Amino acid sequence: MPAFCAMIRIVLLLLVIGTPLRAADPPSAIDPEGYSVHSMDEIALGQLLFYDPILSGNRNISCASCHHPRFATGDGVSLGIGEGGVGLGPDRVADPANSPEQRIPRNAPPLFNLGHRDVTVLFHDGRIEVDPARPSGLRTPLEEEMAAGFASLLSAQTMFPVLSPDEMAGHYQENDVAKLVRQGRLTGPGGAWDAIAARIRAIPEYVRLFETAYPEIAEGRAIDFTDISDAIAAFMTHEWRADDSAFDRHLRGEAPLAGQAAEGLALFTGPAGCTACHSGPLLSDMDFHAMAAPQLGPGKAERFEAHQRDTGRLRVTGRAADAYAFRTPMLRNVMQTGPWGHSGGHDDLRAFLRDHADPQAGLDRYRNRAILPTLDGIADDWWAMENAVERASIAAASHPGKPLDEGEIDALMAFLATLDDPASLRGRLGIPSRLPSGLPVEK
Repeated sequence: MPAFCAMIRIVLLLLVIGTPLRAADPPSAIDPEGYSVHSMDEIALGQLLFYDPILSGNRNISCASCHHPRFATGDGVSLGIGEGGVGLGPDRVADPANSPEQRIPRNAPPLFNLGHRDVTVLFHDGRIEVDPARPSGLRTPLEEEMAAGFASLLSAQTMFPVLSPDEMAGHYQENDVAKLVRQGRLTGPGGAWDAIAARIRAIPEYVRLFETAYPEIAEGRAIDFTDISDAIAAFMTHEWRADDSAFDRHLRGEAPLAGQAAEGLALFTGPAGCTACHSGPLLSDMDFHAMAAPQLGPGKAERFEAHQRDTGRLRVTGRAADAYAFRTPMLRNVMQTGPWGHSGGHDDLRAFLRDHADPQAGLDRYRNRAILPTLDGIADDWWAMENAVERASIAAASHPGKPLDEGEIDALMAFLATLDDPASLRGRLGIPSRLPSGLPVEK
Protein backbone atom coordinates (compact mmCIF):
# COMPACT_ATOMS: atom_id res chain seq x y z
CA MET A 1 0.00 0.00 0.00
CA PRO A 2 2.73 2.61 0.80
CA ALA A 3 4.40 1.97 -2.58
CA PHE A 4 1.03 2.29 -4.35
CA CYS A 5 0.28 5.59 -2.57
CA ALA A 6 3.72 6.90 -3.46
CA MET A 7 3.13 6.06 -7.12
CA ILE A 8 -0.25 7.84 -7.09
CA ARG A 9 1.43 10.92 -5.58
CA ILE A 10 4.08 10.91 -8.30
CA VAL A 11 1.47 10.58 -11.06
CA LEU A 12 -0.51 13.49 -9.62
CA LEU A 13 2.59 15.67 -9.47
CA LEU A 14 3.47 14.81 -13.03
CA LEU A 15 0.00 15.98 -14.08
CA VAL A 16 0.17 19.26 -12.19
CA ILE A 17 -0.11 22.36 -14.32
CA GLY A 18 0.54 25.50 -12.33
CA THR A 19 -1.51 28.67 -12.55
CA PRO A 20 -0.66 30.42 -15.82
CA LEU A 21 1.68 33.35 -15.47
CA ARG A 22 -0.20 36.61 -15.74
CA ALA A 23 0.67 39.92 -17.29
CA ALA A 24 1.78 42.52 -14.79
CA ASP A 25 2.05 46.27 -14.54
CA PRO A 26 5.52 47.73 -15.12
CA PRO A 27 7.63 48.38 -12.02
CA SER A 28 6.97 51.53 -10.06
CA ALA A 29 8.97 53.40 -7.45
CA ILE A 30 9.11 52.09 -3.89
CA ASP A 31 6.89 54.11 -1.56
CA PRO A 32 9.21 55.56 1.10
CA GLU A 33 6.25 55.75 3.48
CA GLY A 34 6.07 51.96 3.41
CA TYR A 35 9.07 51.60 5.70
CA SER A 36 8.16 51.58 9.37
CA VAL A 37 9.75 54.35 11.43
CA HIS A 38 11.76 53.54 14.56
CA SER A 39 13.81 55.43 17.09
CA MET A 40 17.57 55.11 16.90
CA ASP A 41 17.49 53.66 20.42
CA GLU A 42 15.35 50.76 19.19
CA ILE A 43 17.42 50.32 16.03
CA ALA A 44 20.72 50.28 17.93
CA LEU A 45 19.31 47.76 20.39
CA GLY A 46 18.21 45.57 17.49
CA GLN A 47 21.68 45.75 16.00
CA LEU A 48 23.19 44.26 19.15
CA LEU A 49 20.57 41.52 19.35
CA PHE A 50 20.98 40.62 15.67
CA TYR A 51 24.67 39.90 16.22
CA ASP A 52 24.36 38.33 19.68
CA PRO A 53 24.68 34.52 19.90
CA ILE A 54 22.87 34.60 23.24
CA LEU A 55 19.60 34.10 21.37
CA SER A 56 20.66 30.62 20.27
CA GLY A 57 20.25 27.55 22.43
CA ASN A 58 23.96 26.87 22.81
CA ARG A 59 24.91 30.57 22.74
CA ASN A 60 27.03 29.99 19.64
CA ILE A 61 24.94 31.24 16.68
CA SER A 62 23.48 34.67 15.95
CA CYS A 63 21.18 35.91 13.20
CA ALA A 64 24.36 37.16 11.52
CA SER A 65 25.81 33.66 11.32
CA CYS A 66 23.61 32.99 8.27
CA HIS A 67 22.79 36.60 7.30
CA HIS A 68 26.06 38.47 7.35
CA PRO A 69 26.85 41.75 5.58
CA ARG A 70 30.10 40.23 4.28
CA PHE A 71 27.90 38.02 2.10
CA ALA A 72 25.20 40.54 1.16
CA THR A 73 23.08 39.44 4.16
CA GLY A 74 23.34 35.76 3.22
CA ASP A 75 26.08 33.24 3.94
CA GLY A 76 27.67 32.81 0.52
CA VAL A 77 26.90 29.08 0.25
CA SER A 78 24.11 27.08 -1.32
CA LEU A 79 22.95 25.50 1.93
CA GLY A 80 24.36 26.68 5.22
CA ILE A 81 25.57 24.95 8.34
CA GLY A 82 23.73 26.11 11.44
CA GLU A 83 24.03 24.38 14.79
CA GLY A 84 27.28 22.45 14.97
CA GLY A 85 29.22 24.76 12.70
CA VAL A 86 32.10 27.18 13.30
CA GLY A 87 33.26 30.04 11.09
CA LEU A 88 31.44 32.23 8.58
CA GLY A 89 30.26 31.80 5.02
CA PRO A 90 32.11 29.36 2.75
CA ASP A 91 34.70 28.92 5.53
CA ARG A 92 32.11 27.56 7.98
CA VAL A 93 32.89 23.95 8.87
CA ALA A 94 31.59 21.30 11.21
CA ASP A 95 32.60 21.54 14.86
CA PRO A 96 34.34 18.21 15.59
CA ALA A 97 32.93 18.29 19.11
CA ASN A 98 29.32 18.82 17.96
CA SER A 99 28.82 17.77 14.35
CA PRO A 100 25.70 19.00 12.51
CA GLU A 101 22.98 16.48 11.73
CA GLN A 102 22.27 18.02 8.32
CA ARG A 103 22.66 21.16 6.23
CA ILE A 104 20.06 23.91 6.53
CA PRO A 105 17.43 22.73 3.98
CA ARG A 106 17.10 26.00 2.05
CA ASN A 107 19.33 28.82 0.92
CA ALA A 108 19.62 31.74 3.35
CA PRO A 109 17.53 34.52 1.76
CA PRO A 110 18.79 38.13 1.64
CA LEU A 111 17.30 40.67 4.04
CA PHE A 112 16.94 43.74 1.83
CA ASN A 113 13.62 45.59 2.09
CA LEU A 114 11.98 42.96 4.28
CA GLY A 115 10.65 45.72 6.52
CA HIS A 116 8.52 47.33 3.82
CA ARG A 117 4.75 47.03 4.23
CA ASP A 118 4.41 45.55 0.71
CA VAL A 119 6.17 42.42 1.93
CA THR A 120 3.27 40.15 2.85
CA VAL A 121 4.88 36.69 2.91
CA LEU A 122 8.20 35.44 4.27
CA PHE A 123 10.31 32.30 3.89
CA HIS A 124 10.72 30.49 0.58
CA ASP A 125 7.42 28.66 1.08
CA GLY A 126 5.53 31.61 2.60
CA ARG A 127 4.74 29.73 5.78
CA ILE A 128 4.35 33.04 7.57
CA GLU A 129 2.16 35.66 5.93
CA VAL A 130 -0.14 38.56 6.65
CA ASP A 131 -3.70 37.35 7.28
CA PRO A 132 -6.11 39.91 8.79
CA ALA A 133 -8.67 37.16 9.39
CA ARG A 134 -6.55 35.61 12.15
CA PRO A 135 -6.47 37.07 15.69
CA SER A 136 -2.72 37.66 15.47
CA GLY A 137 -3.03 39.13 11.97
CA LEU A 138 -0.62 36.47 10.77
CA ARG A 139 -0.80 32.99 9.34
CA THR A 140 2.01 30.85 10.77
CA PRO A 141 2.70 27.17 11.42
CA LEU A 142 1.83 27.73 15.09
CA GLU A 143 -1.76 28.83 14.32
CA GLU A 144 -3.58 29.46 17.65
CA GLU A 145 -0.38 29.06 19.66
CA MET A 146 1.24 32.00 17.95
CA ALA A 147 2.15 34.66 20.47
CA ALA A 148 0.55 38.07 20.03
CA GLY A 149 2.13 41.49 20.17
CA PHE A 150 4.39 41.62 17.15
CA ALA A 151 4.96 45.00 15.58
CA SER A 152 5.26 43.52 12.07
CA LEU A 153 5.46 40.45 9.90
CA LEU A 154 9.23 40.77 9.93
CA SER A 155 9.25 40.77 13.72
CA ALA A 156 7.20 37.57 13.81
CA GLN A 157 9.55 35.91 11.34
CA THR A 158 12.42 36.36 13.78
CA MET A 159 10.79 33.99 16.22
CA PHE A 160 11.13 30.87 14.09
CA PRO A 161 14.88 30.33 13.47
CA VAL A 162 15.47 30.32 17.24
CA LEU A 163 13.16 27.27 17.47
CA SER A 164 14.84 25.26 14.72
CA PRO A 165 17.19 22.55 16.04
CA ASP A 166 19.37 22.80 12.92
CA GLU A 167 19.44 26.60 12.81
CA MET A 168 19.72 28.09 16.31
CA ALA A 169 18.01 26.03 19.03
CA GLY A 170 20.39 23.10 19.15
CA HIS A 171 19.56 19.42 19.20
CA TYR A 172 17.23 17.78 21.68
CA GLN A 173 19.02 17.59 25.06
CA GLU A 174 21.83 20.09 24.40
CA ASN A 175 20.39 23.08 26.29
CA ASP A 176 17.28 24.47 27.98
CA VAL A 177 15.83 25.93 24.77
CA ALA A 178 16.32 22.74 22.78
CA LYS A 179 14.62 20.72 25.52
CA LEU A 180 11.60 23.02 25.52
CA VAL A 181 11.35 22.86 21.74
CA ARG A 182 11.51 19.08 21.90
CA GLN A 183 8.67 19.11 24.43
CA GLY A 184 6.60 21.43 22.26
CA ARG A 185 6.65 24.16 24.92
CA LEU A 186 7.13 27.26 22.80
CA THR A 187 4.89 30.12 23.93
CA GLY A 188 3.84 31.51 27.28
CA PRO A 189 5.68 31.59 30.61
CA GLY A 190 8.32 28.90 30.79
CA GLY A 191 8.26 28.26 27.02
CA ALA A 192 11.25 28.34 24.67
CA TRP A 193 10.79 31.99 23.70
CA ASP A 194 10.46 32.98 27.36
CA ALA A 195 13.65 31.07 28.19
CA ILE A 196 15.52 33.15 25.61
CA ALA A 197 13.96 36.37 26.89
CA ALA A 198 15.01 35.41 30.42
CA ARG A 199 18.64 35.41 29.29
CA ILE A 200 18.24 39.00 28.11
CA ARG A 201 16.41 40.01 31.30
CA ALA A 202 19.41 38.75 33.29
CA ILE A 203 21.85 41.18 31.61
CA PRO A 204 21.67 44.65 33.22
CA GLU A 205 23.00 46.46 30.15
CA TYR A 206 20.31 44.96 27.95
CA VAL A 207 17.65 45.86 30.51
CA ARG A 208 18.78 49.49 30.44
CA LEU A 209 18.74 49.54 26.65
CA PHE A 210 15.24 48.07 26.54
CA GLU A 211 14.02 50.59 29.08
CA THR A 212 15.37 53.38 26.89
CA ALA A 213 13.86 51.98 23.69
CA TYR A 214 10.45 50.99 25.10
CA PRO A 215 8.77 53.27 27.67
CA GLU A 216 6.40 50.52 28.87
CA ILE A 217 9.40 48.44 29.92
CA ALA A 218 10.82 51.45 31.76
CA GLU A 219 7.48 51.57 33.58
CA GLY A 220 7.89 48.02 34.82
CA ARG A 221 6.72 45.57 32.14
CA ALA A 222 9.04 42.60 31.77
CA ILE A 223 11.00 42.13 28.55
CA ASP A 224 9.26 39.59 26.34
CA PHE A 225 10.58 37.83 23.25
CA THR A 226 8.25 39.94 21.12
CA ASP A 227 10.24 42.97 22.30
CA ILE A 228 13.44 41.26 21.21
CA SER A 229 12.02 40.41 17.81
CA ASP A 230 10.54 43.91 17.38
CA ALA A 231 13.95 45.48 17.98
CA ILE A 232 15.67 43.11 15.55
CA ALA A 233 13.04 43.89 12.90
CA ALA A 234 13.55 47.63 13.46
CA PHE A 235 17.28 47.21 12.90
CA MET A 236 16.82 45.09 9.77
CA THR A 237 14.36 47.61 8.31
CA HIS A 238 16.81 50.47 8.84
CA GLU A 239 20.07 48.69 8.05
CA TRP A 240 19.05 46.99 4.82
CA ARG A 241 16.59 49.40 3.30
CA ALA A 242 17.38 49.32 -0.42
CA ASP A 243 15.63 52.01 -2.45
CA ASP A 244 18.42 54.11 -3.92
CA SER A 245 19.88 51.96 -6.68
CA ALA A 246 20.39 53.31 -10.20
CA PHE A 247 17.10 51.63 -11.10
CA ASP A 248 15.31 53.37 -8.23
CA ARG A 249 16.67 56.70 -9.39
CA HIS A 250 15.45 55.84 -12.88
CA LEU A 251 11.96 55.11 -11.53
CA ARG A 252 11.94 58.45 -9.71
CA GLY A 253 12.88 60.24 -12.92
CA GLU A 254 16.24 61.39 -11.53
CA ALA A 255 18.66 59.57 -13.86
CA PRO A 256 17.18 57.39 -16.63
CA LEU A 257 18.90 54.15 -17.55
CA ALA A 258 20.77 54.09 -20.83
CA GLY A 259 22.62 51.73 -23.11
CA GLN A 260 22.61 48.03 -22.42
CA ALA A 261 20.96 48.50 -19.02
CA ALA A 262 17.99 50.18 -20.72
CA GLU A 263 17.86 47.35 -23.24
CA GLY A 264 17.80 44.89 -20.35
CA LEU A 265 14.97 46.76 -18.65
CA ALA A 266 12.93 46.69 -21.87
CA LEU A 267 13.54 42.97 -22.13
CA PHE A 268 12.74 42.44 -18.42
CA THR A 269 9.39 44.25 -18.70
CA GLY A 270 8.63 42.98 -22.19
CA PRO A 271 9.55 39.91 -24.23
CA ALA A 272 11.37 38.01 -21.47
CA GLY A 273 8.23 38.16 -19.33
CA CYS A 274 10.11 38.69 -16.06
CA THR A 275 7.48 41.06 -14.67
CA ALA A 276 4.87 38.31 -14.77
CA CYS A 277 6.37 37.41 -11.38
CA HIS A 278 8.92 40.13 -10.58
CA SER A 279 6.33 42.90 -10.53
CA GLY A 280 5.53 45.90 -8.38
CA PRO A 281 7.89 48.25 -6.56
CA LEU A 282 9.78 45.42 -4.82
CA LEU A 283 10.01 43.36 -8.02
CA SER A 284 8.06 40.49 -6.50
CA ASP A 285 4.40 39.55 -6.75
CA MET A 286 4.68 37.92 -3.29
CA ASP A 287 3.31 34.79 -4.92
CA PHE A 288 4.63 31.29 -5.58
CA HIS A 289 5.75 29.70 -8.83
CA ALA A 290 7.24 26.38 -9.83
CA MET A 291 10.28 27.21 -11.94
CA ALA A 292 12.13 23.87 -11.94
CA ALA A 293 14.90 25.14 -9.69
CA PRO A 294 17.36 22.37 -8.85
CA GLN A 295 16.80 20.66 -5.51
CA LEU A 296 19.74 19.63 -3.38
CA GLY A 297 20.47 18.86 0.23
CA PRO A 298 18.21 17.31 2.86
CA GLY A 299 14.93 18.64 1.47
CA LYS A 300 12.03 19.34 3.80
CA ALA A 301 11.21 15.85 5.03
CA GLU A 302 10.22 15.05 8.58
CA ARG A 303 12.80 13.21 10.64
CA PHE A 304 10.97 9.92 10.18
CA GLU A 305 10.73 10.25 6.38
CA ALA A 306 13.35 8.75 4.09
CA HIS A 307 13.08 11.11 1.10
CA GLN A 308 14.87 14.42 0.52
CA ARG A 309 12.07 16.05 -1.43
CA ASP A 310 11.17 19.74 -1.07
CA THR A 311 7.74 20.46 -2.55
CA GLY A 312 7.80 24.11 -1.46
CA ARG A 313 4.44 25.85 -1.10
CA LEU A 314 2.63 22.49 -1.20
CA ARG A 315 3.88 21.80 2.32
CA VAL A 316 2.02 24.90 3.52
CA THR A 317 -1.22 24.70 1.57
CA GLY A 318 -1.62 21.00 0.83
CA ARG A 319 -2.71 21.88 -2.71
CA ALA A 320 -1.24 19.80 -5.54
CA ALA A 321 -1.12 22.89 -7.76
CA ASP A 322 1.48 24.36 -5.37
CA ALA A 323 3.95 21.52 -5.82
CA TYR A 324 7.54 22.76 -6.14
CA ALA A 325 6.42 26.39 -6.08
CA PHE A 326 8.51 28.92 -4.16
CA ARG A 327 8.15 32.59 -3.35
CA THR A 328 9.19 35.09 -6.01
CA PRO A 329 12.32 36.74 -4.57
CA MET A 330 12.77 40.48 -4.51
CA LEU A 331 15.70 41.61 -6.64
CA ARG A 332 17.48 44.57 -5.05
CA ASN A 333 21.20 43.69 -4.84
CA VAL A 334 20.56 40.40 -6.68
CA MET A 335 23.99 40.50 -8.31
CA GLN A 336 25.53 40.10 -4.85
CA THR A 337 23.21 37.58 -3.20
CA GLY A 338 24.28 34.25 -4.69
CA PRO A 339 24.14 31.35 -4.80
CA TRP A 340 20.71 31.63 -6.40
CA GLY A 341 17.59 29.48 -6.15
CA HIS A 342 15.66 28.19 -3.13
CA SER A 343 18.40 25.65 -2.49
CA GLY A 344 21.23 27.70 -3.94
CA GLY A 345 21.71 25.41 -6.92
CA HIS A 346 23.49 28.03 -9.07
CA ASP A 347 26.73 29.76 -8.13
CA ASP A 348 26.62 31.86 -11.30
CA LEU A 349 23.80 34.34 -11.97
CA ARG A 350 24.27 34.23 -15.71
CA ALA A 351 23.83 30.46 -15.71
CA PHE A 352 20.82 30.84 -13.43
CA LEU A 353 19.16 33.27 -15.85
CA ARG A 354 19.76 30.91 -18.75
CA ASP A 355 18.15 27.99 -16.89
CA HIS A 356 15.42 30.06 -15.23
CA ALA A 357 14.17 31.45 -18.54
CA ASP A 358 13.64 27.96 -19.95
CA PRO A 359 12.96 25.94 -16.78
CA GLN A 360 12.45 22.43 -18.08
CA ALA A 361 15.40 22.56 -20.47
CA GLY A 362 17.45 24.22 -17.74
CA LEU A 363 16.75 21.45 -15.28
CA ASP A 364 17.49 18.82 -17.90
CA ARG A 365 20.96 20.24 -18.56
CA TYR A 366 21.69 21.14 -14.95
CA ARG A 367 24.92 19.88 -13.48
CA ASN A 368 26.40 20.72 -10.10
CA ARG A 369 26.80 24.49 -9.78
CA ALA A 370 26.48 24.61 -6.01
CA ILE A 371 28.74 25.80 -3.20
CA LEU A 372 28.55 23.17 -0.48
CA PRO A 373 31.24 23.10 2.21
CA THR A 374 32.26 19.57 3.13
CA LEU A 375 30.02 17.99 5.74
CA ASP A 376 30.56 14.33 6.54
CA GLY A 377 28.01 11.86 7.78
CA ILE A 378 24.94 13.40 6.15
CA ALA A 379 22.54 12.21 3.47
CA ASP A 380 23.52 12.51 -0.19
CA ASP A 381 23.18 16.14 -1.31
CA TRP A 382 22.16 15.06 -4.82
CA TRP A 383 19.33 12.62 -4.03
CA ALA A 384 16.71 14.63 -5.93
CA MET A 385 18.82 15.41 -8.98
CA GLU A 386 19.91 11.77 -9.32
CA ASN A 387 16.37 10.44 -8.85
CA ALA A 388 14.75 10.30 -12.30
CA VAL A 389 11.18 10.31 -10.98
CA GLU A 390 11.78 13.24 -8.63
CA ARG A 391 13.57 15.23 -11.30
CA ALA A 392 10.68 14.62 -13.69
CA SER A 393 8.18 15.75 -11.04
CA ILE A 394 10.05 19.01 -10.53
CA ALA A 395 10.14 19.64 -14.28
CA ALA A 396 6.48 18.72 -14.82
CA ALA A 397 5.29 21.25 -12.23
CA SER A 398 6.99 24.16 -13.98
CA HIS A 399 5.79 26.46 -16.74
CA PRO A 400 7.09 26.29 -20.30
CA GLY A 401 9.77 28.88 -20.87
CA LYS A 402 11.37 30.92 -23.60
CA PRO A 403 15.11 30.48 -24.16
CA LEU A 404 17.31 33.56 -23.99
CA ASP A 405 20.21 34.11 -26.36
CA GLU A 406 23.56 35.31 -25.06
CA GLY A 407 22.91 38.90 -26.10
CA GLU A 408 19.65 38.95 -24.17
CA ILE A 409 21.41 37.55 -21.12
CA ASP A 410 24.07 40.27 -21.47
CA ALA A 411 21.33 42.91 -21.47
CA LEU A 412 19.51 41.41 -18.48
CA MET A 413 22.75 41.21 -16.52
CA ALA A 414 23.41 44.88 -17.26
CA PHE A 415 19.94 45.75 -16.00
CA LEU A 416 20.24 43.62 -12.87
CA ALA A 417 23.50 45.42 -12.05
CA THR A 418 21.48 48.64 -11.76
CA LEU A 419 19.61 47.10 -8.81
CA ASP A 420 22.67 47.32 -6.55
CA ASP A 421 22.04 49.75 -3.68
CA PRO A 422 25.41 50.74 -2.16
CA ALA A 423 24.05 52.08 1.14
CA SER A 424 22.24 48.85 1.93
CA LEU A 425 25.19 46.71 0.87
CA ARG A 426 27.48 48.69 3.18
CA GLY A 427 24.93 48.76 5.97
CA ARG A 428 24.17 51.88 7.95
CA LEU A 429 25.25 50.91 11.46
CA GLY A 430 27.55 48.07 10.55
CA ILE A 431 28.83 45.37 12.88
CA PRO A 432 29.01 46.24 16.61
CA SER A 433 32.40 46.13 18.28
CA ARG A 434 31.07 44.38 21.41
CA LEU A 435 27.91 42.82 22.79
CA PRO A 436 26.25 43.24 26.21
CA SER A 437 26.33 39.46 26.66
CA GLY A 438 30.13 39.43 26.42
CA LEU A 439 29.95 36.80 23.69
CA PRO A 440 32.15 37.19 20.58
CA VAL A 441 30.95 39.19 17.58
CA GLU A 442 31.07 37.43 14.22
CA LYS A 443 32.99 39.75 11.90
